Amino acid sequence: MSALALYESMSDLSGQMADAAGACDWDRLAALEKDCAGLARRLDGGAEPIALSDGEKARKRELILKILDDDAEVRRHTEPWLEQVRQFLGSGARERNVRRAYGARP
Repeated sequence: MSALALYESMSDLSGQMADAAGACDWDRLAALEKDCAGLARRLDGGAEPIALSDGEKARKRELILKILDDDAEVRRHTEPWLEQVRQFLGSGARERNVRRAYGARP
């Protein structure tokens, strides 16, 4: 698969990831992220860069910008949820620390 085709696939997946995040479908989001990361590894593992035509360079740029926009959309949905999880886990840790420090009360 060519590098440009990999970017096309990543762009498609990033759009699906944004949709999944918007629907709070965290399992689907995680699965799509895993697939996208696999494509990114293939790009990183590529051999010598291939010379692209001006049109291909423009398309690559468009794809990268779309991927970045989709990533921002995913973060817009996931960061508030992650903050809630951090607060929930943090309050549980505080409670455990208090119990350890002062002992469990009947």
